[in-house]
Amino acid sequence: MWQGTVALRPGRLVYAGQVGDAHRHRHAAVQLVLATEELVWLCDGSGAEWRGRAAVIPSGAVHEIAGGAAGVLAWVDADGALGRALTARVRRTGLPVGSVAAWASAAQPLLDTSLTVGDSASGMVDQVLTTLTPAGGGGPVSLHPALRQAIAVLPTMLDQSVRLERLAAAVGISASRLGHLFSDELGLPFRAYVRWARLQRAIDHARLGGTLTEAAHAAGFADSAHLTRVCHEMFGLAPSVLARAVHWHRRRAVSG
Repeated sequence: MWQGTVALRPGRLVYAGQVGDAHRHRHAAVQLVLATEELVWLCDGSGAEWRGRAAVIPSGAVHEIAGGAAGVLAWVDADGALGRALTARVRRTGLPVGSVAAWASAAQPLLDTSLTVGDSASGMVDQVLTTLTPAGGGGPVSLHPALRQAIAVLPTMLDQSVRLERLAAAVGISASRLGHLFSDELGLPFRAYVRWARLQRAIDHARLGGTLTEAAHAAGFADSAHLTRVCHEMFGLAPSVLARAVHWHRRRAVSG
């Protein structure tokens, strides 16, 4: 069963601990799989199996993973700068992008890299992503003041429809300029940023004891079914699984 630590910030969810079963599925995020002890087992859509220590699974790739191993899993937004860089790495292998052979080959540099395995899985994943996507820009940045203000205002809007134009007006900048700032400085399109912010709000409500319906409404989802569907689409996991994680590590989404 799934039991570990979760860190969630816009564009990225990191899980560290005991990996549970995830039967045949596909999801919208790019997934990084990193075994910290015994080898992890993966199977692709064609039925090809693999055991190893690291893999990069692109968005939309059918796969399953066997539980029982200890490891670190990261789901990265496919539309963001890091997600695009990771997907490009899988394609550059020259192997079918839906094959477990391509996923393992794309992560090969990790096997030749010394990682600092500490108590922060999120920090460990930062090291990994820097290794795999040296131009990915995942580190702290000094943000435009209007973007910092927009990030602060956005949570107050999540229980309703969030429009870029309305948020831009609230911080005194044009919608087109604000949209570019999200993509250029955070590496995430505005709509993708909002989707991750909604997921974080909903999971926070659920883990603090709220029902899935209450969590869904607090985050602007139509109902619990909508929230569950989005979680499955993004991570291949139900929100109840994420809410039951042993510990949540909260981290600032951005610096500046």
